[in-house]
Amino acid sequence: MFLRVLVALPFLLSAFGISPASAQTAPAQTAWRLLDYIAVDYAEAIKDGQVVSAGEYAEMQEFSATAAKLIGDLPANPAKADLTRQAAALQRNIDAKAPTDTIATSARELAARLIKVYPVPLAPASAPDLARGQALYAQHCASCHGATGDGRGPQAVGLDPSPIAFRDEARARERSIFALYQVIEQGLDGTSMASFADLPPADRWALAFYAGSFAYPHQAEAGGEGLWEGDTELRKRFDLEKLVGITPAALASEIGEDKARQLMAYLRRNPEAAVAAQAGGTLALARSRLDEALVAYRRGDHKAATDLALSAYLDGFEPVEAVLSARDNALMVRIEGAMAELRAGIGKREPVEEVRARVATLDGLFVDAETALASNTASATSSFLAAFTILLREGLEALLIVIAMIAFLRKTDRADVLPYVHGGWIAALAAGVATWAAATWLIAISGASRELTEGFGGVFAALVLLWVGIWMHGKSNAQAWQRYIRETLGRALDKRSAWFLFALAFIVVYREVFETILFYASIWNQGDGGAVISGALAAILVLAIVAFVMMRYSRTLPIGKFFAYSAVLIAVLAVVLIGKGSAALQEAGYLPATPWPSFPRNEFIGLFPTRETILAQVAMLVLLVLGFAWNRRETAPASKAG
Repeated sequence: MFLRVLVALPFLLSAFGISPASAQTAPAQTAWRLLDYIAVDYAEAIKDGQVVSAGEYAEMQEFSATAAKLIGDLPANPAKADLTRQAAALQRNIDAKAPTDTIATSARELAARLIKVYPVPLAPASAPDLARGQALYAQHCASCHGATGDGRGPQAVGLDPSPIAFRDEARARERSIFALYQVIEQGLDGTSMASFADLPPADRWALAFYAGSFAYPHQAEAGGEGLWEGDTELRKRFDLEKLVGITPAALASEIGEDKARQLMAYLRRNPEAAVAAQAGGTLALARSRLDEALVAYRRGDHKAATDLALSAYLDGFEPVEAVLSARDNALMVRIEGAMAELRAGIGKREPVEEVRARVATLDGLFVDAETALASNTASATSSFLAAFTILLREGLEALLIVIAMIAFLRKTDRADVLPYVHGGWIAALAAGVATWAAATWLIAISGASRELTEGFGGVFAALVLLWVGIWMHGKSNAQAWQRYIRETLGRALDKRSAWFLFALAFIVVYREVFETILFYASIWNQGDGGAVISGALAAILVLAIVAFVMMRYSRTLPIGKFFAYSAVLIAVLAVVLIGKGSAALQEAGYLPATPWPSFPRNEFIGLFPTRETILAQVAMLVLLVLGFAWNRRETAPASKAG
């Protein structure tokens, strides 16, 4: 059965809103690249309605025809007919030797429309490594384009057309980083520019950023940094996707030529600054959603208000939650609580003025969050502590459950089943690596998807642990254990039970790995990479010590005490997981949330100040107490008889 679940995983991802990258975007990418090339190079073919370079003009005609054909071959889409019409018009204008501005505008408009209709990845998943880009450029590009990007490398002699001079600012101002990435990925037909699709995407982005920095001198970088740090509104309008997609010429039309030049010099060498701005951008989205929720609430559309308030959390705040937690955990907790109270207020149909006051409170908290996130990088200490506490917190729960399973099987001489448990947690780690790779290159994991995975995983594990805890407590009595030995120890566990242990190990470990990966992806982009790695290693060391002590101590315990202590441990973990799972389902909008501000909040033990999560933990405690009491009632007669 569990294998069927794994086979169905792509469909589950789709149901959760995790959509795989389209396999049919390559023709659209190629067409986009050709259109970008036309927009930049048409001026070298035609001037004042006359052909100034027959070779370049023939290339423009060929590229426009190829782009039109590729667009015509794209999958069906309601907007495809309009794209085809625009492509045909561009061809006609080129044949008619239309003015340069007309062709550049038409090509760029068609390219922008094409990417909107047939989306492709428009930005890297994290800030590119410019040092890596420099090394790759020296290895693959300098021989033709020159070590300084002047287009005069030793192998450039005799090449037709000549390699592009990346230092040519007139050309560079018309070319975005995304355009450079496309050429690096796909090469350029009819030229010596080969495809570097064999490089990982992160390397191609690093190479594109490095090549795109040649035209903007280091001397202008300081001025760009001053502009960036001193203009809050500018940072709000920028994120990594905009930095990748905008041409310097387009930026110049927005902020002026000199400012655009300085800003490009800074941001193309320091893309991590745009990543930090992207965090601020999601908070702007959260603000916008809350404003829309308030408008919907005023007109009496409570469902729309609820959905928009939920989107403000999942799409606006949740993406920066991990980073903010590393910078100012108390502020993160206040925002999370205030958003839950707003959703609860909408659900209770509070007066409009009260809802408006809650939105205003959140707006003020977002200002504080933007200040906390304004620095481009986190301190080494905060990065270390975030990496350490996240892995320790998430890893400890899974470790305790898996170690308890392993110790139980060894204690009961069921070593033949250990491979299933080990297979479960190893498969979970492998699935975690696959999740990281998919989240980096193939899919976009939404906030709702994350909360649902954590929520359902936590609730399922808690329910299983409820049964396991009561069962283990029942075997803590010596007579009950001896009876169990006589009845069941003589025969091996069947395949269904073995695969059940595999599934339990997989789910409890994957749930924690999934959350850890997403948190690490956030803090890695914002902090000191060395500090993040150090924090992770420190947490792994602590977890290894805990595992060693548990395994060693469990061997010396009498079987009755082992089951008694294990039952208590499993019971505690069941209470923790039901609290965490319920809270995650609340954040995803699957459970109501009624705040109880008088209760403390402690994520480590799964305690959240809402009525639903607390009642879920109380219900779990009651069931455990009843189960333990039943065990005592059942074993009491046997003890007397013994």
